[in-house]
Amino acid sequence: MYYGEDIVEEVRQKTDIVDLVGQYVHLKKKGSSYFGLCPFHGEKTASFSVSPGKQIFYCFGCGKAGDSIRFLMEYENLSFVEALEELAERANVTLPKEEKRDKGEEDLRYKILEINKQAALFYVKQLRSEKGKQGLSYCAKRKLSGESITHFGLGYAGKERDSLYQYCKSLGFKDQVLQESGLFSFKENGVYDKFFNRLIFPIMDLHNRVIGFGGRVMGDGEPKYLNSPETKLFDKSRNLFALNFSRKSRANYFILCEGYMDVISMHQAGCIEAVAALGTAFTEQQAALLKRFTSTVLLCFDSDNAGRKACKRAIPILREKEIQAKVISLKPYKDPDEFLKAEGKDALMVRIHNAKNAFLWEVEELKAGFNLQDPGEMQGYMEAIASLLRDCFSDPVELENYCKAVAREPVSYTHLRAHET
Repeated sequence: MYYGEDIVEEVRQKTDIVDLVGQYVHLKKKGSSYFGLCPFHGEKTASFSVSPGKQIFYCFGCGKAGDSIRFLMEYENLSFVEALEELAERANVTLPKEEKRDKGEEDLRYKILEINKQAALFYVKQLRSEKGKQGLSYCAKRKLSGESITHFGLGYAGKERDSLYQYCKSLGFKDQVLQESGLFSFKENGVYDKFFNRLIFPIMDLHNRVIGFGGRVMGDGEPKYLNSPETKLFDKSRNLFALNFSRKSRANYFILCEGYMDVISMHQAGCIEAVAALGTAFTEQQAALLKRFTSTVLLCFDSDNAGRKACKRAIPILREKEIQAKVISLKPYKDPDEFLKAEGKDALMVRIHNAKNAFLWEVEELKAGFNLQDPGEMQGYMEAIASLLRDCFSDPVELENYCKAVAREPVSYTHLRAHET
């Protein structure tokens, strides 16, 4: 999308850079400028300045400089268009529509966004009502704080099968657009809500707009977790739960978890780097999305067989995108939520700090499948490791480094080199 310089300049003029930067950096006024610690490099003395008169920022330490659009691009890892659109929304500046985009499709996307917004508000009210007692009870059982419930916008879909549909109809939405939202099932005998008797997790895009929902059934129903189907707005293979919050972390990594509750528990404990795939196996598109913000991802999956398999599937996808992967060990606990309840954040931070290189974790997993006291199985183990080395590393220097790392294990380095060649 191209925007003319006149509209770009209007967004600049209507954005107070001091107010914008002040949302991310603690600023103190000195003379005609404001100063704070630079958010782009570590420092102990404030060398980051913001000039309200010139509407620019400049760091005397690292040299980064620019206007409000450039600041948001740098801090949030956004493209120019994404930063411009976000600032325009904040400043109530209406941007021109893209001429080539089908106006009907654009109007439909807008209407689905509005339905999702109203549905999210409806679910929140349901959770806080008499009907939502079961949902609140579940949250209490999982030890979710009121702040976390509010922060993630959790809601509740009651046992009635058409309560959201009736609510949306009362707001004037037509059946055609309601069907496109993915929130309803249209059948010959009536229209039914897709979500009922479930704790609701809104799924948001990078601009904090609700694009879909996840729901955890209350009781023993199936499926245990249900997501919105794909719509004009929502593609679960291209989005990550809580990335809209996690991208504001200043850590140099993300923590990839399996489920909504794990992520919420992590954020509640202060580990706001946590995100999760949306009820599906981790995808290349999700890896590409993470690549926009980081070069390191820590895998924090369940420690059971299913979790280890998911980990093994995710590692090569991250490697393909040139993202360094590490694996956090949760043993003897099943998942992050269980670990945090038992050990607390400090213990988890130790596990995060000691996260194991993903390739070496794969080596450990391979080793567990062989009896290294048996010469025949030792041979099979060495061949498996050699094959893994060949598959993972094409760069000679990198391959050599990992061969040496594997050789530190109680296996002959000579044999490994022979099989690698």
